[in-house]
Amino acid sequence: MTPRPTSESPAAAARHAGPEDRAARRADLLAAAAGLLLVVAAAAIGTVIERANGSLHVNWPPLYASWFPHVGPGTPAALAVAVLVVGYGPPLAARLPWRGLLLACWAAALAWTWSLALIDGWQTGIARRLTTEYEYLTVIRRFDDLGPALRGFTGHILNNAPDHWPAHVAGHPPAAVLTFVGLDRIGLGGGAWAGVWCITVGASAAAAVLVALRALTDEPLARRAAPFLVLAPAAVWVGTSADGYFAAVAAWSLALLALAATRRTGGGRWSAPVPAAAALGSGLLLGLTCYLSYGLTLIVLPAAAVLLLARNARPVPLLVAGAATVAVAFTLAGFDWWEGYRLLVERYYQGAAGVRPYAYWVWGNLACAVLITGPATVAGVRRALAAAPAALRRLRPSAGPPPGPAGRLTVLVLAALLAVLIADLSGMSKAETERIWLPFAWWLLAACALLPGAHRRPWLAAQAVLALLLNHLLYTGW
Repeated sequence: MTPRPTSESPAAAARHAGPEDRAARRADLLAAAAGLLLVVAAAAIGTVIERANGSLHVNWPPLYASWFPHVGPGTPAALAVAVLVVGYGPPLAARLPWRGLLLACWAAALAWTWSLALIDGWQTGIARRLTTEYEYLTVIRRFDDLGPALRGFTGHILNNAPDHWPAHVAGHPPAAVLTFVGLDRIGLGGGAWAGVWCITVGASAAAAVLVALRALTDEPLARRAAPFLVLAPAAVWVGTSADGYFAAVAAWSLALLALAATRRTGGGRWSAPVPAAAALGSGLLLGLTCYLSYGLTLIVLPAAAVLLLARNARPVPLLVAGAATVAVAFTLAGFDWWEGYRLLVERYYQGAAGVRPYAYWVWGNLACAVLITGPATVAGVRRALAAAPAALRRLRPSAGPPPGPAGRLTVLVLAALLAVLIADLSGMSKAETERIWLPFAWWLLAACALLPGAHRRPWLAAQAVLALLLNHLLYTGW
């Protein structure tokens, strides 16, 4: 039997910590404090701007939310899940069999996301979330005749077009709305089933990230990340928007790619059906990801990091074939992705984005990123940035041995961070990034595995407290 990973007790680790360790922990706290100051500045300055001219178009800057202190039926469950994961999550993550850990991680993430959503009640928190005037379910009947609907999809994107699509339908390629059309066709129509779908699939992203981390780094590091993936503040938005579902599709695409790139058969040859199927499956999900959200084309940056870390390009042909299959299918059905994106940019500036100030949102968005990933992630990303020069140098074949597990995790986190920064600087993500950036947030959360074990529970508690405060003090609507 393979021995399970064990770790030094927190008290012993604290006693044995040297000056270098203590300095690193102080730097972690300073980074978290800087993240808090960024959020406070974004809230204070944003409130002044919004009250002065209303140009931000959000009620509680920098979040698309309203001040609404409340409790609900999910409150006791959310508190219980937080206490249990903080108290028992780290040791269980270290001891459970791997497959048991994956299932436990998904189940705990489901419990956390469901309980947070139910703080707003069944109707407000789940059943009505995707039925507002901006959402996908309002246009289901317009897809009764699927062929003409897809061929004419781009003709309804602009605000001045006849029967223009609502904001979220216009803002995404048709795979997003077709998901809910498909649910309706199999008898799972309506807001309740749509909410159940998004939460159930969205929560699986935590397990997908674990699969990828184990393949690319090592099992102990993946196990250290597990409790943080469960108690992610991002769960607040996984439970309120379809973007949680998009994030899970992207996460499983990268997880399958990691398996395809790192799995070998006897003799080290890449020829077994499992890696080939994983590569093709990754490509199909990657293609679907790009037809769920235009901005998720940036997921190719973490995908490139996966191949770079594995030092294996053999999955690329099947990866491309899978993605191309999705693209060809939509193109033959009559949807032109590039035309859709061009019109989306025009529609984007016809709405609130035309007046939202870039000078505020280019840094206000980063405050949103702090809120969806939490203070522990800020500290973990600080450690990744500190380790980045050494990790990147060791990626060069001439630099000797490749980076170790922590170095490989650092590179993966840097790729996700680069995707976020590109999205931010593009100006196509002014506000609402707390949901739009969910697919990248999961990979930033993985940086929490770099935090020392002696202080893992306090960081976990900070993550949980942030999520609970957000969901109890604000109403996050779309």
